[in-house]
Amino acid sequence: MTTKPITPKPITGRQVFFVMAGAFSIIVAVNLTLAFKAVSTFPGLEVKNSYVASQNFDRERTAQLALGWQVAAQIEGDRLILSIDDKDGPVENVAIDAIFGRATHVADDRTPVFTFDGSDWVAPMEIGPGNWNLRLVATAADGTPFRQRIPIYVKAQR
Repeated sequence: MTTKPITPKPITGRQVFFVMAGAFSIIVAVNLTLAFKAVSTFPGLEVKNSYVASQNFDRERTAQLALGWQVAAQIEGDRLILSIDDKDGPVENVAIDAIFGRATHVADDRTPVFTFDGSDWVAPMEIGPGNWNLRLVATAADGTPFRQRIPIYVKAQR
């Protein structure tokens, strides 16, 4: 018996077109998905009008630096601990307005309710692991606002 040699079918222009169209369709679909997620999960606005905000920036920064505050935040168990110290020690007479949330989206934003325990400001807070931000506005007794974003990284429990 003789066998007939197998000859492959030639690639046609139609096949090349469908392969290329499929590949580019996947690329476009992934790009659109990523663009949608980027726009829908991050508000992107820090201030409504950056020009107006810039007019007072230097004056507000100088007043904030004049307070001489050292600010730090950390998570211990189920508590958010905020330390505000000046040259005389812990600062007690201050109005705190803060938002605690994820660094990438606003869905998990919370408003902590701080109480002064004699040395630090403490708020109950149950959070998961990851990158978090405490966006703090603390107003001194003389009315000077102190603004700072404090990044906090929470490790996963093992």
